[in-house]
Amino acid sequence: MNPIKKIFPVKTPEVSSRRRSDLRLFEKQAGIRFKRLDLLNLAFIHRSYANEYSQKIDNNEKLEFLGDSVLGMVTADYLFNLLPEKTEGDLAKVKSFVVSEDSLDLLARSMDVDKYLLIGKGEENSGGRKKKAILADCMEAIIGAYYLDTGYKEVSKFVLHHLVPEIEKVLENRHKKDYKTLLQEYVQKKFHIYPKYSLVKKSGPDHDKTFWIEVAVNGKVFGPGEGKNKKEAEQNAAAVAYLFLVSPSDSSL
Repeated sequence: MNPIKKIFPVKTPEVSSRRRSDLRLFEKQAGIRFKRLDLLNLAFIHRSYANEYSQKIDNNEKLEFLGDSVLGMVTADYLFNLLPEKTEGDLAKVKSFVVSEDSLDLLARSMDVDKYLLIGKGEENSGGRKKKAILADCMEAIIGAYYLDTGYKEVSKFVLHHLVPEIEKVLENRHKKDYKTLLQEYVQKKFHIYPKYSLVKKSGPDHDKTFWIEVAVNGKVFGPGEGKNKKEAEQNAAAVAYLFLVSPSDSSL
């Protein structure tokens, strides 16, 4: 028994009968069951909602912190036993893809997490319900809440049920790649320099901007990559450069 489950204090809005029904629907979609719905409800409370609420309530950031560690532990434990012949660096590379923001965002979307999020009006109006970072953070908070509610054994089953297919994709080289990291590793090894990213232009209103970014490698410029934020645009520019510079036979995980 995890003693923290008994003493963990939660300051959240009262879970109404309608909200309870919504949370039970989410549980059905996610394949989990909470003893304490207040913990699950807390996992969906973004700080923007807590800041706008009439009374002082908690947000999901502490659960996110816990969930990140639980997720990492479950994944590392599984990979350690699954791939005994792999080096620490190989295991870390697989893990980095599986627990990435992209991976967690896709997992959250598969469970319709955005429908259950509690976010502030400002964040709602700026498209926060669909933001990758918010959805990924909420997914970690759900994992943290489930760990508190049920313990390591059950949360491990939940995590692995959803992440083992992603691990298999990585091992079979069918996953979505972090081209920015791959490009940096390749360029450092090949040319002993770092890629240099530069903003070409940006357009659109503050809540719906588009960015174009180029990347320079050893005197050659690639891109521009386009994205709804700088990080996404850099990834797309890096993909252009990496796929040009590295033949398929040279590419790794």
